[in-house]
Amino acid sequence: MSRPTSFSPEASLAQARRVLTIEAAAVAALIPRLDAAFPRAVEMILAAPGRVVVTGIGKTGHIGRKLAATLASTGTPAYFVHAAEAAHGDLGMITSADVVIALSHSGSSAELLTIVPLVKRQGARLIAITGHANSPLAQEADVHLDAGVSEEACSLNLAPTASTTAALAMGDALAVALLDARGFGEVDFARSHPGGSLGRRLLTHVRDVMRSGPALPLVRPDASVTDALLEMSRGGMGMAIVADASARPTGVFTDGDLRRALAGTDDIRHAALTALMTRNPRSIGPDALAAEAAELMERHRINQLLVVDADGRLVGALNMHDLMQAKVI
Repeated sequence: MSRPTSFSPEASLAQARRVLTIEAAAVAALIPRLDAAFPRAVEMILAAPGRVVVTGIGKTGHIGRKLAATLASTGTPAYFVHAAEAAHGDLGMITSADVVIALSHSGSSAELLTIVPLVKRQGARLIAITGHANSPLAQEADVHLDAGVSEEACSLNLAPTASTTAALAMGDALAVALLDARGFGEVDFARSHPGGSLGRRLLTHVRDVMRSGPALPLVRPDASVTDALLEMSRGGMGMAIVADASARPTGVFTDGDLRRALAGTDDIRHAALTALMTRNPRSIGPDALAAEAAELMERHRINQLLVVDADGRLVGALNMHDLMQAKVI
């Protein structure tokens, strides 16, 4: 490893700006070169009964792995096969129902050119993303997408930098065009990203986070304020739910109701609970998204929400803390 002879903050900033300028220009230059080949590639993938197999080697191989991951997470089943491994057995993963996307800046990588005839003999369709339209790989492909660049961002004009950025951008354009053509929406995205914040928002329902059964702080309308306070403390939800014998809620007695009652009198122990509670409390159904419950609480500036079924009977309750624990908010 060569040792630095000197370091200049100003020079490093200038170099960084130069690299970003070159790579941004390389991506922008792809736009006017897009032609009918691009929609043909999209249509080919949409029509394929199999999967997309992305292959490459070296730095473009890393870009290929990212492209396969992006395709798979946006509705197009895909996986990556290393070109060298394909020549030593992994070619068996490719079937006649598949579309192969081969990435190579030069379009002359020996490992790729070795497997291309076998891929085509297998009956799979071939899309090439290269930097040279006249390269052997481009010429053998059913569709060629031009990701050429005028120069690398490397000061030696050797290390793959602008060329890999261009290939990455072209792959993203292909993945997003396929996403749009498939009508792939937020819920579809959430299903393939269940561990992400969007997945939690779109896949978590109220029934998944609500408290129910004995966990509910529940009192009857004829209960005393003392009973309501004890139940409120036991439940730890900042409220006691007032419901009749048919499990239909008539109100809630909250911390806020308690403070307002104390501000109006010195002794509330003998006051009627129904006179102090909040009537017609907000509620939501168990099949609603938990994110909807969060929005409802935020809009009405409340911290608790009752959960009722289609007949208006109490089936559960939740508060902001429950939503935070579920990482919905």
